[in-house]
Amino acid sequence: MNTFDKIPSYLPAQTAGSPDFVDSDMAALASHMDNCASTRSRFFGLHIALESARSMLCARMVTAAVVAVIVLGVVSIV
Repeated sequence: MNTFDKIPSYLPAQTAGSPDFVDSDMAALASHMDNCASTRSRFFGLHIALESARSMLCARMVTAAVVAVIVLGVVSIV
């Protein structure tokens, strides 16, 4: 995260009582991302690839079935 030594004069000064919601949200997001990254297993990439393939096949079930029949037909001819 970048820090600035001098705040530009066109920005309003922050009062002592006003919370900085952006910094607290960014800290919470960073904490969440660290937690998620630490729970990944070594098969995470494989899981994502299989999940992507499944979502593509389920969205195009008829097309996938037709392609599978054509591929099986070509393989059986050869």
